[in-house]
Amino acid sequence: MIFKRKNIKNPIESHKTAAWANMEASKEISNVSLPSEMQADNAKDYVDQNEK
Repeated sequence: MIFKRKNIKNPIESHKTAAWANMEASKEISNVSLPSEMQADNAKDYVDQNEK
């Protein structure tokens, strides 16, 4: 018997513009993605603008 989830909502956040979405490289052992320098700068600017 297959159960279907009711009340499934769409995610609020969009990960298309996240700093890790456009990865430039990844670490060998841990496979952690490393964003490009431009993406890291954009993420920092975003955080600085939205400071409380």
